[in-house]
Amino acid sequence: MKLELSFEIILLGIIQGLTEWLPISSTGHIRLAESLLGFSLPLIFDVTMHVATLSVTLVFFRSEIREIIKALSSLNFKSREGRMVLQILAGSLPTAIIGLLIITILKELPHDLSSLSITFLVSGLLIGMSRMGRQSGRHMNYQSALIIGVAQGFSVIPGLSRSGLTIATALILGIDREEAFKFSFLLSIPSILGALILTLYMQYSALLATEVGWLDLLSAFLAAVVIGYASLKVLYRLLHKFHLFALYSLILGSILATINIFQYDHF
Repeated sequence: MKLELSFEIILLGIIQGLTEWLPISSTGHIRLAESLLGFSLPLIFDVTMHVATLSVTLVFFRSEIREIIKALSSLNFKSREGRMVLQILAGSLPTAIIGLLIITILKELPHDLSSLSITFLVSGLLIGMSRMGRQSGRHMNYQSALIIGVAQGFSVIPGLSRSGLTIATALILGIDREEAFKFSFLLSIPSILGALILTLYMQYSALLATEVGWLDLLSAFLAAVVIGYASLKVLYRLLHKFHLFALYSLILGSILATINIFQYDHF
């Protein structure tokens, strides 16, 4: 493996840190950056970003996770944290089924300009619709967890923001904003772990064959963790203006659609 720093790898680590937590789709931005920079990232980068994302989640929500572990150890599923465990499991089931179905059916997830323009627009519309939800301050229940899990399943498609889809769905259902925020990211833990384990199991040989240097990966990891943690704090503070993130996705989707139409007309 090479030990030379790669500007592109570090830049994409920064992009991952910024876009993973804000509801604007990290995968969509990474695929867009790959297209603009003219290269494809090795699989080891995706694995490194999975680990970075998981690390930020575990640190940011350490108090909630500590209480969940206590509830699990005592098998106390009647407590708030115990119910949260069951709700996360309920939400993870449709996520796994839908995510695997999409990956199996599509074989290769679409990430061309045309596809990204559509998914960014869809993501923006859904986030914008979150303002229409009646803010009744409802608590999470199993039915809501299942619906949010369905939304998360579709986020395997580049351009559809995982946090955008899950938080927006929760708000549309009338779930309390802070509870929607916490549940969205706690629900991401099983899916990130599942994706990481599946990738390591199915493509272990491809990971070993990578030519990306460890220093590159470490730099990208640190950039994603530091910037990601800061981005998560920003999102938490902007929860009451969550719908405004729709503007970014709608504008970006419109720009990509315009570029795609222009390219098609001149083909």
